[in-house]
This record gives sequence, C-alpha cells and structure tokens, in this order.
Amino acid sequence: MPSRRFDQTKPFITLGVLLLVWLIFPTVLKRFARDGFYEMQSPVEVSASYLRELQDYWALRTRSKNDIIAAYRDLGGVVAKYAHSAEENVELRREVARLERLLRLPSFDNYRSEPARVVSRDFNGWWQRLTIRKGANFNLPVGAPVIFAGGVVGRITEVHSTTAIVDLISSPNVRLAASFENDDRPMSFQGGLNPPLSRPQATVEFVPLDLQANPANPQPLVTSGLGGVFPRGLRLGTVIQLEPSLDGLFKTGRVNLDPRLNQVTEVTVLVPLDPL
Repeated sequence: MPSRRFDQTKPFITLGVLLLVWLIFPTVLKRFARDGFYEMQSPVEVSASYLRELQDYWALRTRSKNDIIAAYRDLGGVVAKYAHSAEENVELRREVARLERLLRLPSFDNYRSEPARVVSRDFNGWWQRLTIRKGANFNLPVGAPVIFAGGVVGRITEVHSTTAIVDLISSPNVRLAASFENDDRPMSFQGGLNPPLSRPQATVEFVPLDLQANPANPQPLVTSGLGGVFPRGLRLGTVIQLEPSLDGLFKTGRVNLDPRLNQVTEVTVLVPLDPL
C-alpha cells in the first residue's frame, strides 16, 4: 500500500524537485539556456518564412497571362506615382538642408534604414510582437525604432543571430513620448490590451486640457522626439476621444492605430548611426 501511494505521488515529487532546481539554477545559466533554445528554434521559423514565400511564388506562376498583363498595367501606374513621390522627396530634402544651413539648425538625419521581412507574429492579449528576419548579422541594436508605411511599428526588444523581436506599439510594454501633429506639447503614449482580430488601439495620457479630439474632429498623434529613441514626427495613430483624467489636471484618450499593423509583412528598422 505505501508503495502504491508513493507511485501516485512520484510525478508531483519529481515536478517539485525540477522546480526547485530551476529556482536555484544561476540566472546567467538560465539566460544562456533560453537564448540557446531560441537560437535552435529560430532557423525553423526562418525556413518556414522562406517556404511560404516559395509557395506564393509557385501560386503566382499558375496565374494566366491576362492576369499578369493586368497586374503589369496596374504596377506601371504605381511605379509612376512613386517615381513622382521620390522626386518630390528629393526636392523636400534639399529644401530642408537649405533651411538648416540658413538657420544654423542641427541635422536630424542620424539613422540608416534597414528593411526587414516579418517572420512570425504573436498577438497575445498581454503583448503583441513580431519576429523579423534580421538581427545581429545586420548590426541591429536593442531599442531601435521600427517603422512601416503607416508610421511606427514598434521597437526592437531582443536581438539574436539572424532574427530580432519587435514589440508593437499596440503592446502594453511600449510607452513613449508623443504629441499632436500641430502641437509641440508632450504627452504619454502607451499600448493596451488588444484582443485578436480587432483594430489595434492604445491610450494617451497627460494631454493638456485645452486640446480637443472626438470622432468628428480626430487628431493625428506623432512621436515628440523626446527620449532620444524615436525621431520626431513619426505617425503613431489618431486620437478619437479625450476625457478629463481623475485628477482633473489633464485629459486621457483613446488612440486608433493603423489597421495594417496586424498584417504588416515588411518593416524598416531605423539604426542609429551614432549609438549612445
């Protein structure tokens, strides 16, 4: 009878011993084991990403010639539009450089752009993350801003050999300084708990009382440039609601983020040229 009782409790005793060993295990070795496991798992995810692209390629090969001709015609219009935008961008850069020289202002071109492909997503309720297909092999630093066509994607929180983890701005772990597009006063931006398959949202706090925003008069929210991480003027989202805070000194509000944030496949990492 005692032997049978011991056999029943043996799994729990083993589990308790393993938990005790893990708690006593040195923190450095824990981190080494975690990073080692991730580095072994990372090639599998990267290979799966390349395989998905290969599947898309062969799926496109099955399209008819008429579809290809129509796509080529549409692509021609898009290329012409972007070519015109590129020319405008060059002229604007020249004008900015001229004004900087004229007013003796410092240049803010302190980043290099590193495009990267998204490998996988994790839209857990408590955090939202992306894994991108570049890491230490491209000298990506922890904390680097990540952007896309809709504005800010997030920032890099972990860098591995060939991949990096990006915390999205919809994650509660991301907090940064922001301001209205037409107002320089800083306020606090933070992600929130976003359920899957819903439009990503965030919150803004410490908004001056004289500022107004509502669904009929939404206000674009951009990075303020404070904190030394994100350059000034990067789009975060749109403030659609403001209410007085509990202390009555400021306002708090809800921010609608770009819906494409949930489907982004290509991002750009802003790598500081002069890291701190």
